[in-house]
Amino acid sequence: MDVELEQILGGIGPRLRALRLDRGLTLEALAATSGISVSTLSRLEAGKRRPTLDLLIPLAREHRIALDHLVAAPASGDPRVHLEPLRKARGSTLVPLTQYPGRVQVFKQVLAPREPKLVTHDGYEWLYVLAGELRLMLGGDEFILRPGELTEFDTAEPHWFGPADTGTVEILHLFGPRGDQAVVRARPSSGAPPTP
Repeated sequence: MDVELEQILGGIGPRLRALRLDRGLTLEALAATSGISVSTLSRLEAGKRRPTLDLLIPLAREHRIALDHLVAAPASGDPRVHLEPLRKARGSTLVPLTQYPGRVQVFKQVLAPREPKLVTHDGYEWLYVLAGELRLMLGGDEFILRPGELTEFDTAEPHWFGPADTGTVEILHLFGPRGDQAVVRARPSSGAPPTP
């Protein structure tokens, strides 16, 4: 058996044990839900039983992970995008969806409650509410936006946005350099051609 395969197989037992312990399960509890005997599970975790697909598939299903994560197979050119959320202060989360310096940036954000503080800076923003209610303070005005509603504004105007209540609000947030503005291209119901 080649060295790489030996290393992959040797890492499965400790990974299985760590998954089980992270979930707070005993061998008996895992045996009851997976249909694999306690002794087989114990030998798999200790590396005394060779892992086979008929054992690993039910365990991957039980732990709710992909089989390749359980096996820690080498990367195979996975075409999926794996986004890394950034945890912010006071419980907010930011997930960058694009990375184009100098162009419009797109983020998915979950905003936790915080004190309003008006700010100004160069740029232009669009906010689209996915879940919850968004409170927007813009200049001397205040707005509440609900799921499916959006706003856009020049960030040179004093502004602040966050949850409208004590819960969180989930939004798509686009930020671009000053001068970038959304162009709506939609055909009116009358059938007239779209305007540029």
